[in-house]
Parts: sequence; structure tokens; C-alpha cells
Amino acid sequence: MSTQHTDVIIGLEIHCQLNTQTKLFCGCSTDYKEDGPNTHVCPVCLGLPGAMPMVNKKAIEYALRVAKALNLEVLEESEFARKNYFYPDLPKGYQITMYDRPLAERGILEMEDDAGKEKKVRITRIHLEEDPGKLVHMGGAGRARYTLVDYNRSGIPLIEIVTEPDLRSPKEARRFLTKLRATLEYLGVFDGEREGALRVDANISIKGSERVEVKNITSYKGVEKALTFEITRQKSLIRRGARVERETRHFHEGRGITTSARTKETETDYRYFPEPDLRPLRVRDWVAEISLPELPDARRDRFMHQYALSLNHAKTLTGDLRLAEFYEGLAAKADPVLAATWTADTLLGELNYRDMSVTKVPLDHFADLVNLAGAEEVTDRVAVDVLRKLLDAVLEARSPKMPSEYVREQNLGKGDASAFAAVVDEVIAENEQAVADYQAGKTTALNFLLGQVMKKTRGKADPREITPMIAARISTEEGK
Repeated sequence: MSTQHTDVIIGLEIHCQLNTQTKLFCGCSTDYKEDGPNTHVCPVCLGLPGAMPMVNKKAIEYALRVAKALNLEVLEESEFARKNYFYPDLPKGYQITMYDRPLAERGILEMEDDAGKEKKVRITRIHLEEDPGKLVHMGGAGRARYTLVDYNRSGIPLIEIVTEPDLRSPKEARRFLTKLRATLEYLGVFDGEREGALRVDANISIKGSERVEVKNITSYKGVEKALTFEITRQKSLIRRGARVERETRHFHEGRGITTSARTKETETDYRYFPEPDLRPLRVRDWVAEISLPELPDARRDRFMHQYALSLNHAKTLTGDLRLAEFYEGLAAKADPVLAATWTADTLLGELNYRDMSVTKVPLDHFADLVNLAGAEEVTDRVAVDVLRKLLDAVLEARSPKMPSEYVREQNLGKGDASAFAAVVDEVIAENEQAVADYQAGKTTALNFLLGQVMKKTRGKADPREITPMIAARISTEEGK
């Protein structure tokens, strides 16, 4: 197969909810999470006859903040337009968005490619638009008995960020979204934990074939899975000599597949025209007044300089705003390098396993644990066990004890190696075959014996001290 039919070309259209208190064209609150359906609505967001929209200034400021951070050029004049189409959750019969005169154009986001090298992904444009409502399928999307419409989301302010087709793999697309999310959260304009905060339309093609759009993917993992499936599907068609149709497809997250939704619309199908109820925006002068906070790359460099962190640790710790802030608090209470190691290499894994946010981790408790490990008052194994109990207590809404208190009460402090000599002899006596295997040259048998010692001492023995002790006891002239 020629290179022309193996090159993957990916572009993304990312819809991000701006974290404003009110909607884009009316004063209805955007905080409807705990409220019933259709309780945050008014004539404007319901599209009632005669209702007049009025632009939310804060949404404009937030969008300009993003444009500046991504190095886009803000247009001298932007214009809202009507995008005409019918859908039950779009009460007006059109969506107010931007078309040929967006807010900003031609930007860059730097990220790592699959080879770990710096890559610049071009941003085509950023524009503002309103969100439609939400369909609620009663009985499940596949076998719903009927469908209800909740207009609480109708009018929520969105920015759409459109990239050039510069991405070359599903993993690259996911990495781009992760970097973009971090940037938006550092800017204070976006909360990725809100329902529907980010949705992605992914355009993918194999070089030389038609482009396919996969609509409304709602997670970073979903984007990677959808693109992986599409690459396999499209390459399979090409191998069989079939034609890849230009179409819109739907991603089924639970099944990990895409299915055809409709043939791809063209821009003329939407009959765009300028929104007559809103005047053009002339906000380029506002950009000079916007001061940007410290962004992820700058914070990464500062962490390396200020805390002497490795590049990998600095990248990990600054890739999420909440994690970066947690680490900064921890670094003030414990050795910064050790704190980075325990946070990036151990804590994150435990949090991911529990699907738990770092914001739920009590900082003083974790600092106490890191200091115990740093002072070698406990072994790493004991420290990890204590961390797990700490996190489980938090998840179960119990008040966790300070790690130092728990270690003292449970007598988990690290013991002197000489105190475990009898345990080592006991393990050797109980595992003659493992001893023989080691003496025959199977070095992995030593790890087995170490594990048995750790088990008997409840992890209080230090492997760095016990390993040479075991080796010295079971070595023979023939096994050396």
C-alpha cells in the first residue's frame, strides 16, 4: 500500500463551555446542576417571538483571553450569524454562532508529538456560539419510549476552537486535548469537571480519501477510541477497494464504534446569514488590557528551576491546574523533590484507580506521609499501604488519622535490619527449593524470598537492607 493511503490526517473542532455565571445572550444562570429541568430559562433562551438577545461581556472577555493565550489574531470586526437547522432542542430553529467573521484567526498550540518532540498545531479560528438544549431519552437512547427536552443548557456560552489538520494519530489528538484543557483551566475560563463542558467533533481521513466527521465525542479517551476505530474502518475499506464516503458518523462510547448518522452537510445547507438582532463586535482593543496568568509551559519551567524537578515530573505536575496547586502547597511542607516523586509516581496512580480528584486529598496528611518516608521512619511499602488507607477513608467520608499517628498506633515504623535476622533465617528454612534455585543461578528466587520476609514483617523491613542479608546467608561457593 502506498504512503498516500496510510497517512492519517486529523483535525478537531472543540466546543468548550465558558465558565461564566450567566448565559451568552440573557441573564439566566448557568449553574443549574442541582435544579430541575427547564428552571433556568427565559424568553430569550427559549426563542420566544419578540425576545431580543444581548451579548454577555464576560463571555467575550473570556474568549479573548483564550485567543491571546493561543497567539491568535483578533479580527477588527467580528459578527454573529444564524446557523439554520431544525432539531427539537433548538427552539428558535437556528443557532446563533459566528461564520465568516469569527472572533480570532491563525494561532498556535505547542505540544509533544508521538516521538516526544515539540510540535506546533495550528489553530484556524476561535468563535463564540450558544449551546442548544439537551434531549433526555426516557428508557435509554437505543430503546427510548419517549424523549423530553431540557432547555437549561440552551444559551450556555461556548467557544469553538478549530484546528488545522495537523494531527497524525489518535494519541496525538488526545495529547492535544489534554494540553488545551490545561491551558483553558489555567486561564480561569473553563471547568472541565462540569457536565458537557467539552465536546469534540473529529475530522479524519486517510490521505487520498474522503474526510469523515465524528460528532459530539464527550471525553478525551472517547476521542482516541473513536479515531482508532475510524482509522481501522477506513483502511479496511481502502484495502478492499471500496470508497470512503464523506459523511457524519456517531460515536457509541460504550461499544467503541462509529455508525453512519447522515451524509455530510455543506455550509450552504445551513443558510448562514448575519444575526440581525446583534451588532458586529469591535473588541480588538480589549486584547491589550488582558493580562495572562502563568500558563502550563511557564509553570513547568519554573518548577524545574525553583524546585529542581526533572522534566518528566515537572510536565506531569503542571499538566493539570489542580495538581499543580496541590504540589505547590505540598512543596512548602515537605522536600520538593521527594514530594514530586510521591505525587507523580505514587499518588496519581492511586487516585486514578479510585477515580478520585486530587482536590479531595488532605494536604497536611499527605505531607506528613511524605515526611515519614523522607526521614526513613517507614518503608516505602508501609507508606503506600498507609496512603491507600488514607484515600479509602476520604472516599468513605471518614475522618482519616494523621499517617504518623496511624504508624505509631499500628507499630509500623521501620525496624533495624538486625532485628529481622531471625525472620530471614525462618524464611530460608521454609523455602529450601527457592534457596536451591538461587544457588543454581536463578536470581529471581531471591525476589521471592524477599517477598516472604516482607510479608512476615508486614512491610517494616527495608528491602535495600534485607536483600543483601538474604543473599549472604544462602550463597555458596558454587552459586557465587
